[in-house]
Amino acid sequence: MGTSSTEALALLARGAITVKGRMPWSTNVTLLVELAADGVTGRAVYKPARGERPLWDFPPGLWKRELAAYLLSEALGWGLVPPTVAREGPLGEGALQLFVDADFEQHYFTLLEDPARHAELRRICALDLVANNADRKSGHCLLGRDGRVRAIDNALCFHVEPKLRTVIWEFGGTPIPLPLLDDLRRLLAGGLPAPLAALLLPPEREALLARAQAVVEDGEFPEDTSGHRYPWPLV
Repeated sequence: MGTSSTEALALLARGAITVKGRMPWSTNVTLLVELAADGVTGRAVYKPARGERPLWDFPPGLWKRELAAYLLSEALGWGLVPPTVAREGPLGEGALQLFVDADFEQHYFTLLEDPARHAELRRICALDLVANNADRKSGHCLLGRDGRVRAIDNALCFHVEPKLRTVIWEFGGTPIPLPLLDDLRRLLAGGLPAPLAALLLPPEREALLARAQAVVEDGEFPEDTSGHRYPWPLV
């Protein structure tokens, strides 16, 4: 679907939904759907609340965190998370995210081999630090057919306690690029956008801003000397 972000959001918000099948290897119910509105069609990934497996450390409503990750990425101007909306679908409320037409042979570890991709991967790393991503697997970094890298599967984010688990540690100890720090300073100065703030509990909002402030003050990507902060499976 070669459309702009605005057109994609419009299709996600009002397109008729047809379920095509379940996405493989997903812990929670994750459905590939087709959307159609006014002669425009596209594909999306639908994650309904009804299909979520309860977790001991995250409250129900993981789909809201998918939407929050998109809104955070947009607030920073990073464009990393595919367009995502809240939507009432065939299985009830949930998140509807534009499907990334990607080269599925590529993932973080293969992309890392290309220095030309490092700027995008650093941006994903910075996003995960601020969002407190507890599950950044290699396969969650997709190289789209348009040549851009996207970050998907962001449900396990925004916990108030430190939960960072990621495969992206190769930049540890190196400076965070100044443009990324400037974007974070702008977010801190302006506060969280209302739609993003509405998806998080007050302590989660406070923790998010505190992490952003800490990233700005540190100015470097962290290192994992323990070797334990990796998700499983890695890909």
